[in-house]
Amino acid sequence: MPETTLANTLRRPRAARKPVAGPLPKSSAASETRSNIDTSYLESLLGYNARRAALAVIGVFLQRMAPFGLRPVDFSVLTLIAHNPGITSRQLCAALDILPPNLVGMIKGLDQRGLIDRRPHPTDRRAQGLHLSPAGQKLQKSAQATATQLENDVTSRLSADEFDTLKSLLRKVYRP
Repeated sequence: MPETTLANTLRRPRAARKPVAGPLPKSSAASETRSNIDTSYLESLLGYNARRAALAVIGVFLQRMAPFGLRPVDFSVLTLIAHNPGITSRQLCAALDILPPNLVGMIKGLDQRGLIDRRPHPTDRRAQGLHLSPAGQKLQKSAQATATQLENDVTSRLSADEFDTLKSLLRKVYRP
């Protein structure tokens, strides 16, 4: 049985989505029903709020990263390599809570796209250090600028201090 990480346990099983026949009707009944639903208990839960916020951000992220051909995990891997030249696959797995078999395919895909270079690790002969290629540096720099703008856009209702506090508090939840 494959090893399960926290990230994998939170994923929903993938199933084919049913196509929508046409635009959904905009009825006042739908909005009335939504406004009459008591969500107060769910909204008192950290997980519910974190998931709703993540879904809102990820939706925008997917749209804005589509031109780069990057999913959130690809962006994370490229960014860690950019900021930590020579990082090993093992270090990436630990930092992002990714299972090694899942990272292997991802690294292979980034390599095939010409975005990364593998070089011998200076202190561990068994490991390879990962570096961005010139094309990878260019793509990652553009994607990082896009991610920064996305963060500014989706947090526009927060002050800079509120945004910093939110990030700090969330880190306290997931960091040991």
